[in-house]
Amino acid sequence: MEEHMNKHTYFLISGLVFAIVAMVHLLRVINQFPVVVGVWVIPMAVSVIGFIVAGILSYCGFTLMCKEKRV
Repeated sequence: MEEHMNKHTYFLISGLVFAIVAMVHLLRVINQFPVVVGVWVIPMAVSVIGFIVAGILSYCGFTLMCKEKRV
């Protein structure tokens, strides 16, 4: 029999994944870790934007998880 993921679990996993991505971006900025793709050096601003976007998505995931729990 096939089991389906409920909304609570989906929001929890999404929030955790985006939180990890946000932390990786933050660590890159703090440690000034260079990232090079081919001959292009990825600017730190990309990680700052990535941290902000992933942080917002993580917050939304956890917020929706809490709302789903109350319903």
